[in-house]
Amino acid sequence: MKVDILKIKKKNNTKFMFFPKSFIIAMFILVGGQFAYAQESDEDKENNKARVIGLKNIAIHVLQLEKTLKLYREILGFKMDGAEVYKGPGLEGMLVMKLKANDLTIHLSLTAPEFKDQIGPIGNTNHNHFMLKVNDIKTIGDKLKAAGYALENENYAIDKYTFFEGPNGEIVGLSAWD
Repeated sequence: MKVDILKIKKKNNTKFMFFPKSFIIAMFILVGGQFAYAQESDEDKENNKARVIGLKNIAIHVLQLEKTLKLYREILGFKMDGAEVYKGPGLEGMLVMKLKANDLTIHLSLTAPEFKDQIGPIGNTNHNHFMLKVNDIKTIGDKLKAAGYALENENYAIDKYTFFEGPNGEIVGLSAWD
């Protein structure tokens, strides 16, 4: 019986080499992760407390109701999730239809013809915007004001929402509503 010593050595070497290589890779990942965390300063940790935590909704001012409903419901598959007529200064007679597709909500707003003259660029919710869900609206609102952004709702800390115009003219809403 002939035994090939080279084959035995190769087999044994691969078994023992697997452990050190995988161990070194695992340690590199763990240490690298700890190093990256250690590089985060206290200021970074403080700034990360107040942040965007999701998309609340997208609002679209409807100009062509039939085409809009066909697109969002029939073609894109959104389902009607409710509708209500808003009341109040600047909102009187506005119908908002809420459409859902999984966890995304779109608000389609349609103003009654007799109230079209009350529509403003900011100051009511009857404009195209996206609403971001935030975990600390007071801190974020205060930072926006300090950076020179005009907030539509000065009671944002109590009301838990506001709108502002971004640097590109985009209307951004912030909401702390659940």
